[in-house]
Amino acid sequence: MYEQLKKAVYLANVELELKKLVICNWGNVSGIDRKAGIVVIKPSGVPYNELMPDKMVVVSLDGKKIEGDLNPSSDTPTHLELYRNFTEIGGICHTHSCYATMWSQACREIPCFGTTHADYFYGAVPVTEQLTDDEIKTDYELNTGRVIVRRFAGIAPTSMPAVLVAGHGPFTWGATPMASVESAMVLEEVAKMAAGTIAVNPQQKAVRQTLLDKHYLRKHGKDAYYGQK
Repeated sequence: MYEQLKKAVYLANVELELKKLVICNWGNVSGIDRKAGIVVIKPSGVPYNELMPDKMVVVSLDGKKIEGDLNPSSDTPTHLELYRNFTEIGGICHTHSCYATMWSQACREIPCFGTTHADYFYGAVPVTEQLTDDEIKTDYELNTGRVIVRRFAGIAPTSMPAVLVAGHGPFTWGATPMASVESAMVLEEVAKMAAGTIAVNPQQKAVRQTLLDKHYLRKHGKDAYYGQK
């Protein structure tokens, strides 16, 4: 019944390893069928080279397992909280990719220093507040989703398809599972570029708003003209 979405989620998870965004089992991708009210996600702790479409786990938006012999990712409550609140997105990716995680551990947003960043993210990539001790001890994964949602008050998830969870790592999203992986790829590159920019010039300021607007909106605005129609 959910074979098409299971295959899409499987391929997106495999792409994480192919693009060197994960080592060991450090990541997961999910996808949602909003009409059916279900989410498909990677099984917990299964190596990427052992994944198959039929090993993907199907859960409801309230977290009940609907299909699959394996346990879903331990990050499933985070994914579900984002799907419940970010209704425009169709796929979510979580990694511990090196440079994006450096910024997460430093509890610093990634400034938009140039046009490469501006082509994909409309401004600085935000970092969440740190979870409290109570939030960590009780419903940790759910509270991770909640802290992301709180940080995005006033921010459109479609214009900023990434977040850094303080002390943890990045989550990205997109219209599809594979699009969420693309967001993770781009995030890792701009995180690396930003770290290098600061190393070269610690006083470097963010790109001017005019240039940010030009590069982001020419690809994503209502009058976008980048690419082919």
